[in-house]
Amino acid sequence: MKKYLKNYCLILLFLGFSIESTAQDTIKTTLELGKIEPYEMEITYDKTSHLIFPTSIRYVDLGSDYLIAAKVQDAENVLRLKASERDFETETNFSVITNDGRLYSFNVSYNPTPEVLNYNFLTMQKTLDKVIGNDILFEELGADSPSLVGLLLETIYKKNKRTIKHIGAKSFGIQFILKGIYIHNGKYYFHTEVKNKTNVPFQIDFINFKVLDKKVAKRTVIQERSMIPLRTYKPLTEISGQATEQNVFLLDQFTIADDKILVIEIFEKNGGRHQVLQVENSVLINARLINDMHLKF
Repeated sequence: MKKYLKNYCLILLFLGFSIESTAQDTIKTTLELGKIEPYEMEITYDKTSHLIFPTSIRYVDLGSDYLIAAKVQDAENVLRLKASERDFETETNFSVITNDGRLYSFNVSYNPTPEVLNYNFLTMQKTLDKVIGNDILFEELGADSPSLVGLLLETIYKKNKRTIKHIGAKSFGIQFILKGIYIHNGKYYFHTEVKNKTNVPFQIDFINFKVLDKKVAKRTVIQERSMIPLRTYKPLTEISGQATEQNVFLLDQFTIADDKILVIEIFEKNGGRHQVLQVENSVLINARLINDMHLKF
């Protein structure tokens, strides 16, 4: 009896080890499926490397003090990187998260004369889709992934339909129109267009979205509520002479009372050709619904 009991315990012990080993192998296999392959990169002390990403940089994490990194001023999608000391021997790493929800991972080693100093990831992604699946969710975008939001912005831009035909402003040879308002998962997509009918370039200082009382909308800025875009399809700083440019802005869903109005303003840098659009609540609540399954609207 004792012999049978001993054998039974040995069998249970063996099965326990087997199950644990199988579970560990399963976890390892599952993690392998989600592995993000890092890019291999060399840097040096005497020269600066630049990395150009498809969208603006949101977060950078450096693996050690061997690295110095910073975003380039006035170029939110460009990261400059160099070594903080010469000839470091230990491999280090860094990671970058961009506004389209992509995570880029890098292993970095020192080389006094790197073969490559500058990298363009927009070009790389078109030929080697290495970061597909690294979609990071941002709180301000709610249930939509950054890649879906980016796709919706791009679709509206490329379709370039004018569904609103009565909201516009024109003066000094500049025409500013609201082409459409779309709604998806609690977010507004505002489609605008600026046409410059003069030979003088229109340099954009900034664009405002704000809610005002109707009775003061034309006279003062008191009792205003600013609406800050969460995303913009593309940075737009200038409309050349005799040119037309469009853009798409993403904002949180909101409605306004009948005695208030949404004002969209575009200001010229070092100029006075400012343009103002006024949008009633009746227009907001009739925003067109986007069917993201087919990206048709």
